[in-house]
This record gives sequence, structure tokens and C-alpha cells, in this order.
Amino acid sequence: MEKTKVSQTRMTEGPIGRKIIAFAVPLFIGNLFQQLYNTADALIVGRLLGNDALAAVSATGTLIFLMISLFEGISVGAGVVISRYYGSRDTEKMELAIHTNIAFNLVVSLILTVAGTTLTPSILRLMGTPEGVMDLSIEYIRIYFAGSLSLIMYNVFRSIMQAVGDSKHPLVYLVVSSVMNIILDLLFIGVFKTGVGGAALATVISQFVSVFLCLGRLMTTKEEYRVSIRKIGFDKGMLKLIIKYGLPSGLQNSVIAIANVVVQSNINSFGKMAVSGCGAYSKIEGFAFLPITSFNIALTTFVGQNLGAKEYERAKKGAKFGIICTLLTSELIGILIYLLAPRLIGAFTSEPEAIEFGVDKARICSLFFCLLAATHGFAAVLRGAGKAVIPMIAMLSFWCVIRVCFIKIMVPIYQSINVVNWVYPLTWCLSTIFLIIYYIKADWLHAFKRAEMER
Repeated sequence: MEKTKVSQTRMTEGPIGRKIIAFAVPLFIGNLFQQLYNTADALIVGRLLGNDALAAVSATGTLIFLMISLFEGISVGAGVVISRYYGSRDTEKMELAIHTNIAFNLVVSLILTVAGTTLTPSILRLMGTPEGVMDLSIEYIRIYFAGSLSLIMYNVFRSIMQAVGDSKHPLVYLVVSSVMNIILDLLFIGVFKTGVGGAALATVISQFVSVFLCLGRLMTTKEEYRVSIRKIGFDKGMLKLIIKYGLPSGLQNSVIAIANVVVQSNINSFGKMAVSGCGAYSKIEGFAFLPITSFNIALTTFVGQNLGAKEYERAKKGAKFGIICTLLTSELIGILIYLLAPRLIGAFTSEPEAIEFGVDKARICSLFFCLLAATHGFAAVLRGAGKAVIPMIAMLSFWCVIRVCFIKIMVPIYQSINVVNWVYPLTWCLSTIFLIIYYIKADWLHAFKRAEMER
């Protein structure tokens, strides 16, 4: 019976559309609950502790992404490698990839804990974080990074299950941990009066629950992707392969994060009302991004497994289907956000000025979500095919260099935060055009085959 269930996770057989949607829907629901981690913090902090506390939590989001983005990108590479060997039914290499990935990220967790707790005060100051919220931001982020092990290892274990087509168990574990996070937020902040530190602690504890649930599943399954503690270690060749496919995504994420720090610094210069208003919008955009993320993971897994199985035409058809789905769903959500922006931003803060900042950003960006979805959709397909360098070039060129240059030149001239807001649709459009041209012209379908020959 267990074998039948697991066979349903293979993306190399069965109806293409049904397979992708069946995999993406649990991902969407799971990502929805994961988004509740940060949103619950923002809602509860904003309502119970006030606007300064909300600004403090909002100001840390970009820095958190900066610190973890490199390693999350490498985990994407590991997922591509695992899905590839799962698709080709090469159990020995798949096991090596899984256990090497775990060993690597245990070391990463230690590095991130030390770096996150020691360097972030200096980075927050370099970002121009308002002094009125500096102490609260430092308190929040130090507790958050003290629990780096939970953050990193949850992503590792989840990526293993997703790489083999299992999106249902991560969903269940996310529901449990998200509900726990909300309960602990209310308990620590509302009852014990622990302030923003309590919000960070609630998130860390909840993430550890997810880690233990995922690890328990992976250690007790009878399938070929079972995790064994004694097998955890480094295989030089496999680590090199994981880094080869993951480092471009990691570097891309890191440089984009640095660019976002520049953007956040410009937002900070308009004061704490701008910080809290734009921070509230970012939480809403996080929900809008969920279908994009879900279809992206499904696309990367689908393409990776099918190219590993040498099902080239099936991979191509699945890529087209997934990209169309993410375009339609993201644009519909963008229209809803445009129409409901005042009420949505107002759920996070009651300050009229902060609401105005958030609504302005929402109404500039939301109608262009189809471009954001297109960029990520094509990038997901190319990563699944082992061509992660191409999305990296697109993101670094348009989302970093052009984005930062535009802001540096135009903000001093116009002295308006809307200049910062418009840079997003502009760079989404440019990166989409670049990736569409590559997708049409290049032979991305046979990238894995060439990589095998080189290896």
C-alpha cells in the first residue's frame, strides 16, 4: 500500500496537468500557512505593541532574506539533483545527494547562527534603520537567528520531500507549526508581555516543530529516499554537483537581497511611517506570491524528474502548462489586491499616513504581478533543467544592477517614494523579456544529458 502512494508522487507518468496541479495545490496551502508565520507576527505586533514595533519587525525582513538567501539557493540545487536521480531511478546517487545535502546544511546552520547574531546590528545601521526602532529590530533578529538550525533544516527536509513529489506531508506539518506559531504569539506577547522578542521566539519554536515532524517522516519511510543518521556525511563529487546547480541560485538570491537592502534603505529615508506601510504591503505581496512559488516548485520538480527520465516532450508540455497557470492566478490576485488595498493595509496598522504609503505601493505593483510570475516561471523551468546560470544572469542584471542604478539616479531627482515603487514593475518586465527569448531560442531540454556526459 505504501508503495502505491509513493508511486503517485512520480511526475514522469500520468496526466501532465493533473500531476502539476495535484502537486502545486498542497504546496500553495502549505506556503499559505508558512506565510502566516511572518504575517501573524506583523498583525499581532502591530495591534498589540504599536506602530514602532511593527516597523521594527518589518525592517528586519530584508536582512533575514539577505542572510539566508545564499544557502536557500543551494538547497534549490540539491532539490534539482535529487529530483533528477529520483526520475531516473538511480537510488544510490539519490541517497548520496540527500545525505550530503543534510551534512552541508548542518554546517551552514552553525555559520548562520554566529553571523546572524553578531553582524546584524551593524548591517541594520548601514541600512539606515530608524533609530526609534533600532533596539527592537536588533532584539527580534538576534532571537530569530539564534534558531537558524530550525530555519535551515526545515527547508532542507521539505525540499527533499518535494523533490520526490511529496507535497502533502510538508503541508500537514506547516499547518501544525503555523497554528502553534499564532498561539505562541498571542501567549508570549499578549499574556507574558515579552514584546517583539516573544514574536521571534514563537517563530523559532514553531519551526523546530516542523523540523522534527519532517525528520520523523523521512527517517521512518520505507522508500528509497529514507534518511539515515549514520549515512549523513560529505561526498565530494555530489557536493560539487549540488553546488554547481545551487550556487547560481544562491548568488542570485544574495545579490538581489543586497539590492533589496538598497531599496529598503531608500524606503527607510522616508521615515517610520513609510517603513511600516511598505512593510505591511510586503506581507500582502507575500500572499500574492504564494501561487507563483507553488507552481515554481512544481515546475522545477516536474522538469527535473522528467528530464532525468529522458521524457523531453513531457517536460516541455508541463513547462508550458505550469507557466500559463501561474500567470493567470497571479494576475487575478493582483487585481484583487489593487481593489482591496486600503482595507488590506489597514489590517496591519491604523496610522493613516502608513496606510497611504502601503496603498500607493500596492496600486503601483499589483497589476504587474503577471510579469513577476512570468520571470519566476521561466526561471523555475530552467533551474529544473540544470540551467540555473541563465536566471541568475537575468536577475542580477535587471533586479540588481538596473534596479539599484534607477533608484540611485531617480530618487534624488524626484524625492518621491513612488520612484522606488515603480522600479519593481520596470525590472520585472525587462527580466521577463530576456528569459522568454532564451526559453524560445536555447536547447534547455538537453542540459542534463550534456551535464552527465561532462561528469
